[in-house]
Amino acid sequence: MSDQIRPSRRQVLTAAGLAVPALALSANRPAFAGTLRTGALRAGGEAAATALAWHDVTAQVVAAAAFPEPVTQSRTWAVSWLAAARATTHERSLTHSSAALAQALHDTLVALVPSQQAALDSALASTLASIGNGAQVDRGIAEGAAAAARTLAERAGDGLDTGSVDIPWTPPSAAPGVFQLTPPVTRAAVRAGQGQARPFLLHRNDQFDPGAPYSISSSQYAADLAEVRAIGGASSPRSAGQNEVALFWYPGLNAAYVQVTRALVVASRRASISSLARLLAGVHVITTDAQIAIHNAKYKYLFWRPFTAITAGSINQDPTWTSYQVAPQHPEYPSGHGGQIGSLQGVLEGLVGKRSPVPITLTSSTAPGVTRTYTDWATLTREVVDARVWEGVHYRTSDRVGVQVGQRVARWELGQLDRLGI
Repeated sequence: MSDQIRPSRRQVLTAAGLAVPALALSANRPAFAGTLRTGALRAGGEAAATALAWHDVTAQVVAAAAFPEPVTQSRTWAVSWLAAARATTHERSLTHSSAALAQALHDTLVALVPSQQAALDSALASTLASIGNGAQVDRGIAEGAAAAARTLAERAGDGLDTGSVDIPWTPPSAAPGVFQLTPPVTRAAVRAGQGQARPFLLHRNDQFDPGAPYSISSSQYAADLAEVRAIGGASSPRSAGQNEVALFWYPGLNAAYVQVTRALVVASRRASISSLARLLAGVHVITTDAQIAIHNAKYKYLFWRPFTAITAGSINQDPTWTSYQVAPQHPEYPSGHGGQIGSLQGVLEGLVGKRSPVPITLTSSTAPGVTRTYTDWATLTREVVDARVWEGVHYRTSDRVGVQVGQRVARWELGQLDRLGI
């Protein structure tokens, strides 16, 4: 976008429903909430239907790619929907925006997951067939292709591919408070390179560094350790509700992200394609950067997991203790789940409001047959914090610090999205 036609920062943020200076907004009416209800190019829900179709295509492509690390999944969403948001910034008509969105998503996803080209070609053909021909379609296709090419070029070599994220890493020698591999110890450490990846918006990967974890001689550490020992062990007494929460939130959070954003798109029947593309781009750009920030701190501070502290530490050592769920094979502090859910809460509160416009019902791969319904984002965060303690893989303070890091990333980056041209 040339300097001559670039809108002002306030115009971009207002159009996207993002945060403008606080005095301009009612505390009860975030800017994006209005955009979700009254987008300019709504055409009886056709815009939302197109966005929903491509949301589902993206989810299917990412699932088929089977990326082993959550951040690579998040990066695929972020790159593709950033291209879509850029392609639809200047909406001329629903026809134009539909073609631009579809072409941008098609081209980025083919480049990122080439094994899915046939399915993506079919999805693109279906969208274009539904909107017909003409100058607006041609212009949309051209703008979508250009946005995809630009975004892919910018993100090339960003260090978020599996090989760059999972670089070989050997834990340091055992010492009090120092991370060691946890059972099964045949697993290699993971995500050692994630904290060095190139972010979308952060000036530095340690921009929101939380500082060192607490001393293992502190009273707070002793209290946290006693809590996870008592309730997070394989044989610890947990209520049915605690057990359900622990199981429900054990997997990586990307599947929950997909369910949340899909429900928001479904609820946004009067939104424009541009506003929905910005919403999805914002969510995934910001949560990707939060994951980078969290792992930058993890591999800086190298704090030990509860398993190591309880089985080998000096406070009521119990070599027989095992965690209820298997701990991730990377340092404990700060919590990765905390950082992810905190950033999701922060970005959605900024873009949508503290409460969801509709109840959000989620499922989990590790709690078959269970559904949990939410009406606000803070409740998701509280449950994830509880779950990681009840699973026996985190100290409560680490969860809370992770949430704080994620929220700080989200609050700052919401005011920086114009740097990406959306």
